[in-house]
Amino acid sequence: MKVIKRDGRAVDYNREKISIAISKANKEVRPKERANKEQIKDIIKYIESLGKKRMLVEDIQDIIEAQLMEIKKYELAKKYIVYRYTRALVRKQNTTDESILGLLRNENKELAEENSNKNTMLASTQRDYIAGEVSRDLTRRILLPEKISKAHEDGILHFHDMDYFVQPIFNCCLINIADMLDNGTVMNGKMIESPKSFQVACTVTTQIIASVASNQYGGQSVDLIHLGKYLRRSKEKFTKEMEKKYKGKVPKKYIEEIVMDRVKRELSAGVQTIQYQINTLMTTNGQSPFVTLFLHLEEGDPYIEENAMIIEEVIRQRYQGIKNESGVYITPAFPKLVYVLDEHNCLKGGKYDYLTKLAVKCSSKRMYPDYISAKKMRENYEGNVFSPMGCRSFLAPWKDENGKYKFEGRFNQGVVSINLPQIAIVADGDEEKFWKEFDERLELCYEALMCRHYALLGTTSDISPVHWRYGAIARLEKGEKIDKLLKDGYSSISLGYIGIYEATKLMTGEPHTSPKGHDFGIRIMERLQKAVADWKAQTGLGFALYGTPAESLCYRFARIDKERFGIIKDVTDKGYYTNSYHVDVREKINAFDKLKFESEFQAMSKGGAISYVEIPNMSHNLKAMEEVVKFIYDNIQYAEFNTKSDYCQVCGFDGEIIINDDLEWECPNCGNKDKAKMNVTRRTCGYLGENFWNVGKTKEIKQRVMHL
Repeated sequence: MKVIKRDGRAVDYNREKISIAISKANKEVRPKERANKEQIKDIIKYIESLGKKRMLVEDIQDIIEAQLMEIKKYELAKKYIVYRYTRALVRKQNTTDESILGLLRNENKELAEENSNKNTMLASTQRDYIAGEVSRDLTRRILLPEKISKAHEDGILHFHDMDYFVQPIFNCCLINIADMLDNGTVMNGKMIESPKSFQVACTVTTQIIASVASNQYGGQSVDLIHLGKYLRRSKEKFTKEMEKKYKGKVPKKYIEEIVMDRVKRELSAGVQTIQYQINTLMTTNGQSPFVTLFLHLEEGDPYIEENAMIIEEVIRQRYQGIKNESGVYITPAFPKLVYVLDEHNCLKGGKYDYLTKLAVKCSSKRMYPDYISAKKMRENYEGNVFSPMGCRSFLAPWKDENGKYKFEGRFNQGVVSINLPQIAIVADGDEEKFWKEFDERLELCYEALMCRHYALLGTTSDISPVHWRYGAIARLEKGEKIDKLLKDGYSSISLGYIGIYEATKLMTGEPHTSPKGHDFGIRIMERLQKAVADWKAQTGLGFALYGTPAESLCYRFARIDKERFGIIKDVTDKGYYTNSYHVDVREKINAFDKLKFESEFQAMSKGGAISYVEIPNMSHNLKAMEEVVKFIYDNIQYAEFNTKSDYCQVCGFDGEIIINDDLEWECPNCGNKDKAKMNVTRRTCGYLGENFWNVGKTKEIKQRVMHL
């Protein structure tokens, strides 16, 4: 028999432990109230006679209590019950005090580094974080099964977004912006009718984004392809006005020129509205909306020319940036941009190649957009091209009652990630033990994901009307339950994973880029795929395998394992684990080989995946970047650029930030030393900025930091 511990581990049944536990309780009561050896043996025999293959430790303790009552050892049973209750209280004690006080004193670094769109110094953000800490505490102590909470604390798995779990809200989504713009919507009890112009459509879009972001905890994505028709409406309106005023008075070509001038001005103003509103609006959770704009030209779209103009303007304005408080143009964190490469713009002589060249130029300075290959995506998703959600997860193809594919208006219920390196550490090279531990921990992940699902079941549309009643997700009736949207694969529920590289290195002695390591890494992926497929078949829910790009989680898992298992070469010694299937940043591999290698793993992570390549001094390497973009189109579904170039937000210097004699960052152009106003990208070793300062201000350390 296996006994399932509170942390989810399965251990061999040991009758001696029961005997010891009852004997300890015996010592706390009067002699006549004690259970004798024969009675203890009878209790053990009863438990064993049940013939169970697996039992929860709590169930065994319940049986012991019942059996003690059966033999009228009431005082002994009471002592045993009180002891259990006391231990449970210790495990469930309040944990929020220090984290909240640390937040208010600006000492809680884990929270400060968690989200790029949250400033923990602001009162509004602190208010949300305080609520979040209360939610985490209630989730750990009360809402989750104890074994799931313990598994999260021990780094066996990560139960994402505990800070919002007390509320029946989901993770991320694709806003059905077409429905909301075409058919109107309602926000804060006020009717918003379908826009009559591009400028108004842009304003309404940002209002929708802010409202949606205020009622969920993950990111949201908007496909800008739906704005093309509104730019056409503006053009038609301007044409009608000009012809009414000047037809027959001036040549037609002059009327057309005036109309286009007005269209371009409205285009610029509308896109500026989107960019500035997203960056200046603050949602009810104290942050900018975590929004992604999908830049996609589709052959056969009647508004393709208008959409090309919109994409060009979005990229142009992103390249320019947004002014900070000092009046210097900087790179805004949001909206994130995802640019789709297709036959007409993949830098092979297509009509819209000029847009891709502009996108690459923008990436060289502003790090965005990311790139999706329509060619590879169609191969992976039944011929479809659609946006990732804000967290870069993808939905599975789903058809409505008319057999039409639908992606917008769908969402992700939640994510639980598994720590693969820890399994390999525990297995210690024993492959049979690895797979046994692997399956047991996957079962824990399944139970945790079902907690996500059950938390949403029974939710009514009134919890967030903008989502459920007014079009962002659906048009349900007032008071109607959302349950049908949680089932049959309409929404996804994701299993994330961290550290294929480290798990493979521990088990084979080689990285997953080697032939031997590759075979083991693929076997891990196949087992993960099978698990989500089995869960989907068993429940009918949209389980998906998600190659999560969660940098903070990579550091959290590594930190926990270093504390538990010590320093392990090429694993915990780095201070971080690699994202999902990614090649470790220290591997000697060129950009093209890296993308080609990771493309195989991307195709297996249908629930979401992204790869990146690092190009030094990108602003001086546009040709190299264009070659990479061409390669992306033919070889991998989703990729982004990173760089070693630095950037000063005060003066706009784009080069290398120096480290002075006091080990401070310093802009060589303006002398700025405020790290909060610099973008310093040194990702070669996973260096975060503070790691080396505590070692000591030695020349050797300074040189090492400068080198990295």
